[in-house]
Amino acid sequence: MPYLTVYILYSAKNAFKKSIIMHISWLIWEIYFATLVITQFTKDIYYITDDNVYQRGHLYPVLLVPLIILSIYNYAVLFFKKKAISKKQFIAFIIYLTIPSVCMLIQMFLYGLLLTVIGTSIASIFMFLFILSDQIDEYILQKEENAKQRASISVLEMRPHFVYNTLTSIYYLCEQNPEKAQELILNFNTYLRKNFTAIAKDNTIPFTEELEHTRAYLAVESVRFEDKLFVEYDTPYTNFRIPPLTLQPIVENAVKHGIDPELEPLHITIRTRESENGSEIEVSDNGPGFTGDENNEPHIALANIKERLEFMCNGKLLIESNESGGTSVTIKI
Repeated sequence: MPYLTVYILYSAKNAFKKSIIMHISWLIWEIYFATLVITQFTKDIYYITDDNVYQRGHLYPVLLVPLIILSIYNYAVLFFKKKAISKKQFIAFIIYLTIPSVCMLIQMFLYGLLLTVIGTSIASIFMFLFILSDQIDEYILQKEENAKQRASISVLEMRPHFVYNTLTSIYYLCEQNPEKAQELILNFNTYLRKNFTAIAKDNTIPFTEELEHTRAYLAVESVRFEDKLFVEYDTPYTNFRIPPLTLQPIVENAVKHGIDPELEPLHITIRTRESENGSEIEVSDNGPGFTGDENNEPHIALANIKERLEFMCNGKLLIESNESGGTSVTIKI
């Protein structure tokens, strides 16, 4: 019982070592322990006969009074700390307290069955399952948070040379082709806005938003690599949701590692389709691909996307090498 008080305070994120609530709990428990000691020197509570038979005395209910008081006290602590714990924790504590308490009350008037022991054992098993479930939920939540933080960091670590080169392109286009400069500024503005607003997103977004983000990014890159980058969109199906910063980083990864002055122009194709089990996005390119080393930068970026897909929408990410060269990345929602 005192350790239950400890766990309630711990779940409510309170320091229990110096808590007056904890001191009262230990005091009640010490009264119970003192009662057990007194019991060994009197037959009024319970005793063992010479032929080794357990017998209750007329004051037997006194032995259970401290336990019942401690149960009631834990109920009071639980309701006092109700706002500081989750609904799931509250229900678990209520069940854990109620089963032994009911068994103790029945045990006071019923002789022959170890109801208190049985009830406490059942409650302990229940609490163990709850703690296990709670830790699994906390682990999953922490992994989701880690994935979101990595996504935010990837946005904040936007490649400086990409920004510098884009601004340089705008500078020269202002004189050579003002209309194209305006279009580039608009696309660059859309790209930046989508990038930074994606950090604040805690849930999935419509695919159309992610596609707009990707189009803006590729429009900027197409100006910089006018004869080296060609993009094809085959996206008739857009009625689904995905985690933010999913498609755009995959496409950026393809551009970053696929464009090489010594190689032929990079062709990127973005396709969407409705499948039997949901939705699919495919990004394929004719670039050089990348190695199977899981510690290199492309793999790390794709691993972060894969983790967020699994946690946020039960999605999958598959990477395959094309027979004719290049890479295909498929997202399954």
